[in-house]
Amino acid sequence: MASWLDPKRVSTCVAAVALSAVLLWFGTGMEPMWPLLWLAPLPVLLIATRASAFRTAIVAFVAWFAGTLNMWSYLHGLIEVPAADYLINFSTMALVFTATVLLFRALLRRGAYISALLSVPAAWASFEYIVNLASSSGTAISLAYSQLRFLPFLQLASLTGPWGMSFLVFSFPAALAIGAYLYRDAPRRAAWIVGAEIAVLAAVLVFGTVRLMSPVGGPTLKVGLVASDAPDNDNVAAKGAPTDRLLQAYADEVAKLAAQGAKVVVIPEKVGTVTHDDAASADAILQAIADQSGVTLVAGVDHEATKADYNAARVYTPHAATLEYHKEHMLPPFELKFTPGTSMTLLSHATGTWGVAICKDMDFANPSRRYGKAGTGLMLVPAWDFNVDWIFHGHIALMRGVENGFNLVRAAKNGSLYVSDNRGRILAEVRTNTAPFATLIADVPTAHAATLYQQLGDWFAWVALALLLWAIAQRLRLRKAPLDTATRTGDAT
Repeated sequence: MASWLDPKRVSTCVAAVALSAVLLWFGTGMEPMWPLLWLAPLPVLLIATRASAFRTAIVAFVAWFAGTLNMWSYLHGLIEVPAADYLINFSTMALVFTATVLLFRALLRRGAYISALLSVPAAWASFEYIVNLASSSGTAISLAYSQLRFLPFLQLASLTGPWGMSFLVFSFPAALAIGAYLYRDAPRRAAWIVGAEIAVLAAVLVFGTVRLMSPVGGPTLKVGLVASDAPDNDNVAAKGAPTDRLLQAYADEVAKLAAQGAKVVVIPEKVGTVTHDDAASADAILQAIADQSGVTLVAGVDHEATKADYNAARVYTPHAATLEYHKEHMLPPFELKFTPGTSMTLLSHATGTWGVAICKDMDFANPSRRYGKAGTGLMLVPAWDFNVDWIFHGHIALMRGVENGFNLVRAAKNGSLYVSDNRGRILAEVRTNTAPFATLIADVPTAHAATLYQQLGDWFAWVALALLLWAIAQRLRLRKAPLDTATRTGDAT
């Protein structure tokens, strides 16, 4: 008890909790400062190298849970996630981090330094992948999204998806913690471990830099985007005359974009409501502008069909039949009435193959990977964000473009209009909070870039799972092994 209450040890633990929580808070969230996440686990891992298992567990859990409270106002206040669900979900995340740190500590203190190094990133990448398989949020919990502005590093997604990025973000602080632990008694081994980590990161960044410098290639296309956040247009327009009036207002904006040279225009998700009976009226408005201007137009609507309701994207190609894509992944509880779609919508164009998806679809590996395998070079994405998440959620789609080699046109109400290339670079972007309409016109490449991830999918997640199982097996094998010399001189309370 006296050892536990020792002021020096208590203050060290409190400082580690505060520092890790602050780094996690600002390194993730709505507008993450990406370098901070690389260091967020480090104070906790340093505590783990010297402290008891009990103290380590307390520090790890409190630090991680406190850092994730940065999402409270967004998820509970805005998305209406029940408080109990929020606390359960983020407590689970903190428990996983705690278990990861305890595994690291046990392996490190028994001299299994490589196993300790790999256990941290393998556990976290495995956790993110498993949650992705079962969650209605898909890959959105991945901490890899905090790195979207770190463009050379983002290119790793073309090989491994987000899982390789999360792996390296966690292996870096683990290597530093092991290096600090070994430096006094085994400086050469410490230098070898830290040096190997830096070499891997350097290789990844060289790959990313070369990929960024290589030309995207292929033709470019002038695209237009338009959205309205005006109070009268902020929600889904009612069926009949209200939807027709709003679609006519959008059609007028499309005509202006066409006059500036746009060949395709994307309108946001669920701007209005169409039914089986009045779809012809709504279609006539948008098909007419497509025919007159030669523009291909993609517009999101709430389609109340005869047998089901769909969150749909209607596609109007000049002098051709209307196509419709149905959103696959819904946002609970707001979209539970919709029937999920099951198929892609592909458009063949002189510039290449185009695909259509809607908003939350881009939070998941599929349908994007299916579009990538089909050779899609340009994705057209109607969307609807919540203003504060225009970066956090709106930019998630950049990862799908890098993973699957397509360029992106995304138009979101209450968010932003942007176009990006298949390297994840935003070529042009404007916020939509200007009334009555915000518009953007830009040139975007349309070439498809083949990627390893597109071909092999989540192969790296399986590597991470295998490494985690190996680390656990090592822990079981060494459960009776004595603590190493460096540990025996430390805090064993």
